[in-house]
Amino acid sequence: MKKESLISRRKALKIMSLGGVGLMQACSGTNLDGIDKTSFSFDKKAIDGKVDKRTDTQSQNEISLLGFGCMRYPLIPGTKKIDEDQAQMMVDYAYEHGINYFDTAWPYHNGESETFTGKALKEYPRHSFFLADKMPTWAVNDLQSAKDIFNKQLEKCQVDYFDYYLLHALSKQEDYERVYEQYGVLEYLQKEKAEGRIRQLGFSFHGSLEFFEYLLNKPVEWDFIQIQLNYYDWDDPKQNSGKLYKMLEERNIPVIVMEPIRGGMLARLNDGVVKYLKSEDPSLTPAAWALRYVGSFPAVLTVLSGMSKMEHVEENVYTFSSFKPLTEGERKVLNKALTSFKENKPIVCTDCKYCMPCKFGVNIPGIFLNYNELVGELNVPNPNGVKDDDYFKKRRMFLNSFNNKFDDSELAHRCIGCGKCVSLCPQSINIPKQMREIDNFIAQLKKDK
Repeated sequence: MKKESLISRRKALKIMSLGGVGLMQACSGTNLDGIDKTSFSFDKKAIDGKVDKRTDTQSQNEISLLGFGCMRYPLIPGTKKIDEDQAQMMVDYAYEHGINYFDTAWPYHNGESETFTGKALKEYPRHSFFLADKMPTWAVNDLQSAKDIFNKQLEKCQVDYFDYYLLHALSKQEDYERVYEQYGVLEYLQKEKAEGRIRQLGFSFHGSLEFFEYLLNKPVEWDFIQIQLNYYDWDDPKQNSGKLYKMLEERNIPVIVMEPIRGGMLARLNDGVVKYLKSEDPSLTPAAWALRYVGSFPAVLTVLSGMSKMEHVEENVYTFSSFKPLTEGERKVLNKALTSFKENKPIVCTDCKYCMPCKFGVNIPGIFLNYNELVGELNVPNPNGVKDDDYFKKRRMFLNSFNNKFDDSELAHRCIGCGKCVSLCPQSINIPKQMREIDNFIAQLKKDK
């Protein structure tokens, strides 16, 4: 990358950060949805501060408590292509404010995340950042294919080694045993670690508690483990986040957190919950509450956030600069907010898109996120209730929301219930069942004229 473009980009970044426009943008992003944006602004710490660091107890690496998740870069409008200019500015801002952990993977952005991430970080000294990548378990057909993928990843990321490397998205014991034991992929990755092309080896997890215990009891020295952790999933019987975390803490295994805001769901709370949280601390957004929750656990090494706008990076840097763990009183506040939030029964989709593409064209994550947005705004009509003006207003908003955002070929009625998506979903959502319920609900609303 030319030096002139780097200087120009940094000048522009400084202007955005210091000027009034930057501050206004910092209060208008997705992370702040549902909150009175005029009441929240960043102080000087948001601009000049650097995120806190924690020491990896296994490697002694000093890792930023906020990690940059590279699966939700901004896109060029109307395309699925990464907006590289905007994304580069975000990476530069993150790096300059102390973020030194960057997490990419083979499937992110249809395979383009690794390539862009490598290019974005190339201008910085290799020893000054930590790069994480992952072996795509589902894409491995034999040992040679794993070797080819690993070497291709190094090439795409333009590096000679990965600081942190993961067995990606372990969810079933039979898949782990086939790929990593029968094919010999784990032994291969351990050899790569011995040769220095992997510095720390671990895995990311989306399976059962029993499978997790099985992995921890294997004669393998895991350097770190990545789990889904947030206040929604802490006591959830499917995710078992709290139990997973405690097992790792007891074994002194560093924890890397994914989905701290549950794919944005915990940033899009309904108005009642937002007002309650705001009454307790008007300076904190819902996203900040969620991030502070996971960052408060001592075994957490870094918290990954998939940021898609500059204002997301700015807000998160603000949250993790001079980081303050939640107090016991604040935990009680958050628990009360969670109880209220769950009463609205959102669909627990994180927009990871592992279920996509659907061969029948259904926009699975888009439909779920749109439904959750309507739930959060309390705009879901009750067809079994009173058919008053409020009902018909919500009915109109609900139907228009789906009609305006999706083509007919993307809607729930296109689902035939094949179930292929169910086995791919890390959240164990019964997607066909949810699609039938949404389709039936829409059909019921359409009957009322």
